[in-house]
Amino acid sequence: PCRSPRRFFASITHRRFEGSDMAAAQALNNLARAAVGIGAGVSLFQASVYDVDGGFRAVMFDRLRGVQKTVYGEGTHFRIPWLQTPHTFDIRMQPRNIASTTGTKDLQVVTINLRVLSRPQVEHLPDIFSSLGIDYDERVLPSIGNEVLKAVVAQYNAEQLITQRSEVSKMVRTTLTKRAADFHIDLDDVAITDLKFGKDFTAAIESKQVAEQDAERAKFMVLKAEQEKQASIIKAEGESEAAGLVSQALEDSPALVELRRIEAAKDIAETLARSRNVTYLPCGGAGGGQNLLLNVGAGGQ
Repeated sequence: PCRSPRRFFASITHRRFEGSDMAAAQALNNLARAAVGIGAGVSLFQASVYDVDGGFRAVMFDRLRGVQKTVYGEGTHFRIPWLQTPHTFDIRMQPRNIASTTGTKDLQVVTINLRVLSRPQVEHLPDIFSSLGIDYDERVLPSIGNEVLKAVVAQYNAEQLITQRSEVSKMVRTTLTKRAADFHIDLDDVAITDLKFGKDFTAAIESKQVAEQDAERAKFMVLKAEQEKQASIIKAEGESEAAGLVSQALEDSPALVELRRIEAAKDIAETLARSRNVTYLPCGGAGGGQNLLLNVGAGGQ
């Protein structure tokens, strides 16, 4: 039997919709596969590269061949994911303080603080990683620092550690630098920052300083007394010589006596002129009578 036109057109429309739905589903499947592939590729790429920052170096560990001898510098590098693992080292100078309590040659106890600036030798980083690890400085510097300090301090007395501090510091620097080179570590600076002695030795040093200061003070007083004695002798000799010259001048010229009398009278007059109770009355008579000095305030008292 023949189908009606309406059913015929409905069947055609249904088939068209089914075809478009299948095409859309196929496109979505293809897009999902592509996204998964792209994501996997990006993840693989990210896992295949690594960065080495400024001031760092990298050493590669291979699961099949072990630690590689190549040292990788700053920048981006490639690796095989899972099979290779990079390990970075800081090659900049690293400060470290080392404290050691030891004995001197004269059996005094001293505590020394040492400041060290260290960095690894770049060309030996694979060996450092194989034998010591990333924390090589924690493993090496405290032990060799204490060893060197004890060996050097034992060669000096406690007083020499103070008076010859530069020499002691130089010897510690030389010995410690040579010792650290055995572990492929470079030391750029080694300095003694602090010295602390026991209480008994510190008290003895203070007592000695006080005694030395007292001795210096006594020496100064003796020199001062000697100088004063010498000055007194010189002054007496000068006065004696001056008296002799005056006597000789009086014998040679009596006018010197008159000069001295005038000078004395002048001094007396200046003294009386500054007194408010003394009044000067000149004699105005023709007979040349003597002038008068009256103490005006004396009568009222």
